[in-house]
Parts: sequence; C-alpha cells; structure tokens
Amino acid sequence: MKYCPIYKKCGGCAYINEEYEKTLLNKHEYVQKLFGKIKVDEVKGMKDPYHYRHKIYASFYSDKYNQIHAGLYEENSHRLIDSKMCLIQHVKANDILRTMCTLAQSFKIEPYNEDTGRGVLRHAYIRISRSTGRVMLVIVIGSKGLPSSKNYVKKLVEAHPEIETVIINYNHEHTSMILGRKSDVVYGKGYITDQIGNLLFRISPQSFYQVNPEQTEVIYNTALEMAQLKKTDTVLDVCCGIGTIALSAAPLCKEVIGVEINEQAIRDAEKNMKLNGIENVEFYAEDAERFIQRLDTKPDVVFLDPPRSGMSEPFIRTLNRLSLKKIVYVSCNPATQIRDIRLFAKAGYRVHKAVPVDNFPFTKHVETIVSLSRNT
Repeated sequence: MKYCPIYKKCGGCAYINEEYEKTLLNKHEYVQKLFGKIKVDEVKGMKDPYHYRHKIYASFYSDKYNQIHAGLYEENSHRLIDSKMCLIQHVKANDILRTMCTLAQSFKIEPYNEDTGRGVLRHAYIRISRSTGRVMLVIVIGSKGLPSSKNYVKKLVEAHPEIETVIINYNHEHTSMILGRKSDVVYGKGYITDQIGNLLFRISPQSFYQVNPEQTEVIYNTALEMAQLKKTDTVLDVCCGIGTIALSAAPLCKEVIGVEINEQAIRDAEKNMKLNGIENVEFYAEDAERFIQRLDTKPDVVFLDPPRSGMSEPFIRTLNRLSLKKIVYVSCNPATQIRDIRLFAKAGYRVHKAVPVDNFPFTKHVETIVSLSRNT
C-alpha cells in the first residue's frame, strides 16, 4: 500500500490510505444498499490500482514564493493544492505537469488568476494512450495568446517526446468548465489514437473517453457478455460517445444504431468506424428522446451509457413504449441508475444481473453494469 500525504486536503481519493481490498468491499456494500433486494455481484477490481488515470486535468497557481504549481482543488474549497505527485494520475502526466511548471517559470508565463481574470496559464488537460503511450496535451489559457508559445511547446516536446499533439485552448470565461469554445492545434494532428480490444479509437479534446482504459475493457466486455447478442439483432446504443460500445458490438450483431447529442463525438465515431473498417453501424448526432420517437426500426437490445445525471424520465417513458426484450445499462452513478431502473420496472423490466466495476480505484465512485429483461 502506498501513502498519500495530502489525501485529507485533496478529498478526491477517500480510500487512498486504506487496503485496496477493503475499498472494494466498501463499494460493494454501497451499491448493494442502493439496489436493496437486487443481488449485486462482487466488484471487479484492478491488479494494480495505482496511476490508472490516463485522463488528467490540472489547474495552475503561484504560491507565496511565486513558484508555479499544477494542482487540484482542495475538498469543499476553491484552494488549489499541488497534485504533481498524485498516486492515481498516470506517472507520465505527473512528469509533464512538473515540466510545464518549470518551463512556465523560466519563460515568465504567469498562472491565470480566476479572481482577478489576469494571467495566462489556466489548466492542462492530458490524455495518454494506453496502447501506444502517446500523449495529447491541451494547454488552456485565460489570455488571447501564450507568450513564447513556439519555444514553450518545443521545449515541452523535447523534454517529453511521447507528446504527439499539443492544442492551445482559449477559456476567458468565469466558469468551472475546463475547456473553452476555441482551440488551435499547434503541434501534431490534434488527436491521439487508443485501442480497446481489437478496435482503434480516435480521441480529440472534446470527446468523451473513459479515464481508466484497463477497466474500460472490463466494462465493455461485461456489457457485451450481458447483452448476449445474436447475429440477427439490431442494437441501439444511446449516449454512444465516440462509438466505443457500438463498434465493439458491431461484429456480434446484424446492425448497430448509435445516437449522441455531442456532434464532435459523432464525427469521431464515424472516423472510428472507417478506421476499423466497420460497415454495419450508423451514427446520429441528435437528442436521444427525439431520435427514438421517430425510430422506425425496433431494436432487439439497447445499451445505455449516460452521464452521471442518468437518463431523463421522458426518455425512459418513450423507451418503455418500445417494449424491448433487453436493456444493458452502464452507469458511473449507481444512485441515478437505480432511480432509472425503478422507472423501467413500472413497464415490466426486471434486473437480470448487476456487476460493479472499479473504474475509479480509491475514490468513492464505481461503475455499474446492469442487464434488464422483459417478457414480451
């Protein structure tokens, strides 16, 4: 077991200084309590639960000695604490953050101050491909430009040749959102590629992609196993993102329809489909509720993978009218998931299996995959 000296201040990892097996038991107890009489399987954990985050956000600040740091917000506050030694962030990301701070100091690039609206360096967003080790770095600034940007980026890439692309993102707004609306690619192609199973996926800054690629494979394999797809099945993937579940399901069924409100994610999904030579998937950038209202093909299996807020009640009512045989619901928030399951139960659906996966070791969060079936 490794020890984190700032876990009480950070608050991100509630269980970082506990035995990992104990945290898995705590998470199982939490999900089982939410699900009540529904039997919940043991949590699928990791062999090595440290440095699993391949997606990292950090904010920049100066201390009282005018030294620049990259960090996270202290729990229940707006104070930043240094996170460059974080035990769950990828080691390579920690190294890049340290270099960014050192170079910013030497180039006299000031951190952005959210209170005054002055300064430059606001956030860093780092995404690391598990399959290639290549890095996408997004530098978020709160000014019109990054001083000495060419030299700054050149030095970063020289120090870390694994950086495949660098994007400068402009965020001048008073907001808690990390990324602003405008970006410029200043090095590389503006995206990286990762692999899940036998499939390649293109990841751009605005696209959703799981933080823990090792457990992502466990999640998707579990979901596909629960779906028990047949070659004659039509599959609907709701909140499909960049097509990870849809494209994973494609070889196992007749056709897949993916719907997602994020237009950039759909553009990436279509590129991922071509990248993998898959032809039996169609993607739509549309609101899911409106989409299924005009859907002229009744799917045999539906995958749901919504954000933490879960699915809306109007959407569930509309989906219930289709009288589907099977739903596989992937959720990063079991509390909203069980809320939605109760709405499905009103239409005759019953939980067949519930499997938690520890996608976020040492934190309070857990991913849960649930299969629901309905006698028709």
